[in-house]
Amino acid sequence: MGAFETGKYPNFFAEIGIDEEEIRKKLQETVHTFFYGNEEERIYHPVGADMGYLEDTGNHDARTEGMSYGMMICVQLDMKEEFDRIWKWSKTYMYLEDGENEGYFAWSCKPNGEKNAFGPAPDGEEYYAMALFFASHRWGDGDGIYQYSREARSILKACIHKGQNGRPGAPMWNRENKQILFVPGCGFTDPSYHLPHFYELFALWADQEDRDFWKQAAEASRKYLARACHPVTGMSPEYGEFDGTPVNRKMPWGEMHHQFYSDSYRTAANIGLDSLWFGIDEGHIGAPLRLMGFLGTDLEAVRCVYEVDGTPADKTVLHPLGLLAGIAQGALAVLASETVDRDRDWDMAKKWVAWFWNQPLRKGGRRYYDNCLYLFALLALSGNYRIY
Repeated sequence: MGAFETGKYPNFFAEIGIDEEEIRKKLQETVHTFFYGNEEERIYHPVGADMGYLEDTGNHDARTEGMSYGMMICVQLDMKEEFDRIWKWSKTYMYLEDGENEGYFAWSCKPNGEKNAFGPAPDGEEYYAMALFFASHRWGDGDGIYQYSREARSILKACIHKGQNGRPGAPMWNRENKQILFVPGCGFTDPSYHLPHFYELFALWADQEDRDFWKQAAEASRKYLARACHPVTGMSPEYGEFDGTPVNRKMPWGEMHHQFYSDSYRTAANIGLDSLWFGIDEGHIGAPLRLMGFLGTDLEAVRCVYEVDGTPADKTVLHPLGLLAGIAQGALAVLASETVDRDRDWDMAKKWVAWFWNQPLRKGGRRYYDNCLYLFALLALSGNYRIY
């Protein structure tokens, strides 16, 4: 039984003996640094009187991934001004008003708002929608683009109905198997895009005609994650076929994405949050525990890239803090799993959470992705990543 039914969000840090005032202070200081720190620290940039964006500091652009993450962080922390600024920047510069991707958001823009691309990345849309629903419930709907619940429903309608009834373009979900796609209309998925805990809530709040679809999507995603996460290592690939196997072919841009690498670090975190919110196990909840067990007691293990079967690759991770944060958030699964070995799994989970607690935010050019995952983990493990 998850927090959706109980209303309880355990503080994992307190469970391992960290003082609650120290936890509160760390969260407060981390949020300030993330949004308002110096140029080597912050991610967020206010623009004018009523807009703002989050910068991917490694690529010097604004991405729907980070913008929607920023909105989710803001609604969790009751930061309405920053939420509205990020949302207005998104609608002003990223929203696509015509063409085959009408109703979606351009996944990348320059800091001045100029579009780098005219196609979307579906993880942005699902986070936008969820953050907007939470904003509606926490602050109430306003006018225009601040009628949050209307905006959320409009995004979700586009995600599954494009290509139907004369609407141009392609949907972001495969309407047959109910799996989210890497990009609209493609033939594969990304395990880290699967957010069954979001779909459970979309099934309550989306347009009435689409609620059954979202309920089916939640079940399909949990079953998919059980297949995509390796039965021994718990690792998932960056991109996956619909049957859960890695996509073993080069993308049009010439890269392979079959390894346990950057995108993959979110999968354990997502499973942890799903287990916290709903506690429904379709065979996927044990994956983060297998991952922690496979990597063991050596923190240096988070600096290596792996094949999903655990074979080390001759490559170093770009985001070691993001990987550690994802694993630590995945430790929430220990609270929901019915197969937990209390001596082994609980002690192992506590170790990874303690390692995470002792890490500072990343500084420098690659800090964006790591620090987004860091802040999500800090919220979730302190009991502050909640359903509104």
